[in-house]
Amino acid sequence: KVNLPSNSNEMAQFQEVMRQQLESSMHAELEKLLGTAKGAKAEVSKKDFEGFRKLFHRFLQVKGPSVEWSKINRPPEDSIQPYDKIKAKGLPDNIADSLNKLVVVKLNGGLGTSMGCKGPKSLISVRNENTFLDLTVKQIEHLNKTYNADVPLVLMNSFNTDEDTKKILQKYTHHRVKIHTFNQSRYPRINKESLLPVAKDMAMTGENADVWYPPGHGDIYASFFNSGLLEQLIAEGKEYIFVSNIDNLGATVDLYILNHLVSQPNGKRCEFIMEVTDKTRADVKGGTLIQYDGKLRLLEIAQVPKAHVDEFKSVSKFKIFNTNNLWISLSAIKRLQEQNAMDMEIIVNPKTLDGDLNVIQLETAVGAAIKCFDNALGINVPRSRFLPVKTTSDLLLVMSNLYSLEAGSLTMSERREFPTTPHVKLGSSFTKVQEYLTRFESIPDMLELDHLTVSGDVTFGKHVSLKGTVIIIANHGDRIDIPAGSMLENKIVSGNLRILDH
Repeated sequence: KVNLPSNSNEMAQFQEVMRQQLESSMHAELEKLLGTAKGAKAEVSKKDFEGFRKLFHRFLQVKGPSVEWSKINRPPEDSIQPYDKIKAKGLPDNIADSLNKLVVVKLNGGLGTSMGCKGPKSLISVRNENTFLDLTVKQIEHLNKTYNADVPLVLMNSFNTDEDTKKILQKYTHHRVKIHTFNQSRYPRINKESLLPVAKDMAMTGENADVWYPPGHGDIYASFFNSGLLEQLIAEGKEYIFVSNIDNLGATVDLYILNHLVSQPNGKRCEFIMEVTDKTRADVKGGTLIQYDGKLRLLEIAQVPKAHVDEFKSVSKFKIFNTNNLWISLSAIKRLQEQNAMDMEIIVNPKTLDGDLNVIQLETAVGAAIKCFDNALGINVPRSRFLPVKTTSDLLLVMSNLYSLEAGSLTMSERREFPTTPHVKLGSSFTKVQEYLTRFESIPDMLELDHLTVSGDVTFGKHVSLKGTVIIIANHGDRIDIPAGSMLENKIVSGNLRILDH
């Protein structure tokens, strides 16, 4: 029989004892796991686990939502600058000097599983046989050649992507880009009930295949610092990193933003820039910038109390969202890591493993650290800097004639009369890249398209043209083949349509 505490004071003491017990149990389990690690990997795992312990400690301390809704304010006018104002400053003659202070970092920890592909997502072909990684290398190589600069590329891999990525990197040895990699931490998933690791040893295969996870891109600060690469780049005279998701094809190096960063007076050096862009109905879940306790802060949907979720999603109150294109000072990262002052909200991500085992993984987001940096700034950039490819619907857009490709960069075709991208929604028959590719003999002309919805067993012949709003629905058991050379403008196609060669 347990005597439960009778007043709030005793309750707090009781909770503290429980927390300490959980921490010491976790400590013992992690030590046990480390005992099974071998060789050089043991040292890496030890550093990873130190980070995990800190995160777990903070997870046990947190009570309730991490923000008080009443304390949220709109950011002050000057804390989010319009891009046009930054661009109006123009560029100095010596922009190459600024480029030589820059490092491009791409978040490369994700797999292509959501698009039905094996291996790293960055190795999926997106345009003219170029993968995400090819396009990135071409962009930076073009910069280095044009300005006679030395901008290196750094890939943050995870244990899921590291081996396959490194094999591919050999093909870029003769390109004018230095490429470095470092690995995200490997953290143990924890049982939702016992709050202890599911792993029995440090192995990654067999029954241990699902028990580890890379802890979100907020881990970049610690793993970059721990890898020694951060120090190395500072020693080489690098000052800023430009960080973005490797699947955001709009995230190219912007010389105007770079110039704004390096031209600040010393006392007012901006240590962190977050590129934000105007929210549309499609972006209602994206994180937004708020003013909170006198600091610029990222507010994610996971932090919002349930009663306020609709308000958070409203386009009128929170007008912008985070593109996850970030410009960050290297020396500031070093300082905050050394002072152990990097503070990011914890994202608790529930998962169900085989055998219906409920686990949680503790993660953080890179943008959440904005509140730790001095003179942080938001820049409201054009939508074109946010072109993520998360689904085959996105892939169809970037493979089409809506975009032209030059030196690894995609830009909206000048032949498109309005700057917005069409809304494309492909059904479940198109989810996997391989299947999607077999359904298009060639990518349709989409220059005048506003909206496309496709559902069911549908295929497209060569040289099809889509304009206005096109909806194609093949019901269960039916099949629709759009004939070669068809032009569909403001059409709904349904039922069964098969044209067979005679």
